[in-house]
Amino acid sequence: MCGIVGCILKNNENVAPILFKCISNLEYRGYDSIGLATYDNKINVKKAKGKIKEVNDELNFENMAGKYGIAHTRWASAGRPTDENAHPHLDDTGRIAVVHNGTLENYTELKNKLIEEGRSFESSTDTEVIPHLIRKYVDEGLDLEHALRKTIEDLKGSYAIVAISQDEVGKIVATRKDSPLSLGFGKNGYYVASDSPAILEYARDVIRPKEGEIAILTEDGIVIHDEDDNGVKRKPTKITWTADMARKEGYEYFMLKEINEQPLAVKNTLGQKNNVKKIIEEIGEVKRICFVACGTSYHASITGKYLIESLAGIPCDVVIASEFKYTAKTWNEETLMVFISQSGETADSLTALRYAKETSHTLAIVNVAGSAMWEEADYVIQTQAGPEIGVAATKTYLAQLTAIYLLAGTISKNDEIIDQLNEVPKYIEEAVAKSDEIKALSKRYNFVHNAFYLGRGFSYPIALEGALKLKEITYVHAEGYAAGELKHGPLALINEDMPVIVVIPPGDDYNKTLVNLEEVKARGASVLAVGSEGNEDLKSKSKEMISINPKVPDILAPLVYTVPLQLLAYYVTVDKGFNPDQPKNLAKVITV
Repeated sequence: MCGIVGCILKNNENVAPILFKCISNLEYRGYDSIGLATYDNKINVKKAKGKIKEVNDELNFENMAGKYGIAHTRWASAGRPTDENAHPHLDDTGRIAVVHNGTLENYTELKNKLIEEGRSFESSTDTEVIPHLIRKYVDEGLDLEHALRKTIEDLKGSYAIVAISQDEVGKIVATRKDSPLSLGFGKNGYYVASDSPAILEYARDVIRPKEGEIAILTEDGIVIHDEDDNGVKRKPTKITWTADMARKEGYEYFMLKEINEQPLAVKNTLGQKNNVKKIIEEIGEVKRICFVACGTSYHASITGKYLIESLAGIPCDVVIASEFKYTAKTWNEETLMVFISQSGETADSLTALRYAKETSHTLAIVNVAGSAMWEEADYVIQTQAGPEIGVAATKTYLAQLTAIYLLAGTISKNDEIIDQLNEVPKYIEEAVAKSDEIKALSKRYNFVHNAFYLGRGFSYPIALEGALKLKEITYVHAEGYAAGELKHGPLALINEDMPVIVVIPPGDDYNKTLVNLEEVKARGASVLAVGSEGNEDLKSKSKEMISINPKVPDILAPLVYTVPLQLLAYYVTVDKGFNPDQPKNLAKVITV
């Protein structure tokens, strides 16, 4: 939800330019405000609300002196975006600075108690209790590390915390619970960050500390202590992503770059075929499967349900992760629980996984090696999408779908569907090549206030995902519906002001969906069809049409027909003057 970076250099170079560059790489995690704290004879803090570039133009972060420091970019949870609520936060002596990601459930109780003890607060954030608690325990005689240890014993909720103290020069301490942190080992120094893309340019060897561990960074290295103060030895993981992969590389926005990277993301994820086969062999017979996910990953899960039930005949459920606990008692040892998360850190999904481990096999489909779900699940399929910076999921979604198709094909022993997947990257390239065509027709959607997306069978989750993309980055109200549900309420809303996007590939459901298209058209709706190239009948019945290679069967439609809907949302957003990478009120990784 928020971006965190800390760095201590081995030489006497000023750290601020590096900190600023690293935290700028994390703007996708939070963009309400930004702040830096560096040590140069004392702790110096600059912070303000606003986008990173705008604030830097005013404050000039890179001129801050000091060879170590911490930085933060915020996505507001407790407390509005204001200068006072921006991180880093200080204790009331100004000698301890803290950055924090997460949500503290008991901060009001802690804050009231600290105020009674005579401490004063300047913000309305939950975070500000942390430096005050650390100061309290330092005043009682503890060093910074153990004051932090004592502090987290008081906290309820989720956190990644990085702190520095004016009383212990040359040291950064960090810890985590239910929020990610990475420790980086670089040639010029040592790093801590909430997400590894922040530090890829400087450190590719990374350790992800476990919950409750405390990391101490000095210019001599990184030491990790467990909850009993024992030293922890752990071999770093080399991040295979490059710094260039996390850059725009000439594209105006990350979202468009990542849409164009989808053929490669799918192709690379197909390389997980042997790993998927090995996992299924180890698990053995499965009598029931449940997908658990949030947002876009939930739509991928619905496709998984349709695939597995149609190919393997195994009962399959799909549960929104935040609702999982209400169904937890229905699963058993014969159930395979599949958890899907781009980051592997999604709070609701991670909580659900921990419930499920008590009774069932757990399999995580994640994009980030070493993430919390990666570590805690029984089995892991890593999607090969590379870093995704845009908040709206695109290439990670298709990579998740690819992993699900491999899973369904392996469980059902359906080699045909797995072989067909090899053609998908080419089909996606063809869909992406229609970018200019979609850009031209998107201008008609700049001024609409509502939109419907319709689909049947495998096209239903495509409609859901298309609607989500439009609403989350263009702020246009959009709903995805199963086409057969029109008569059960939604048809009352259809009129000449309601554009309807109909996903209608060739296949068994084509004729029924065509009837639904006629129904909305008869009520004045303007229809945009996404269908098979060369289908002149469909073209004549629609105001506009986006054509897809006719060789794409309906069972593979989610991997291909989704692409033009991503592009449609992207171009409407840009035409409206909005930033598709940073939709309002949303952040890339939901860790609270």
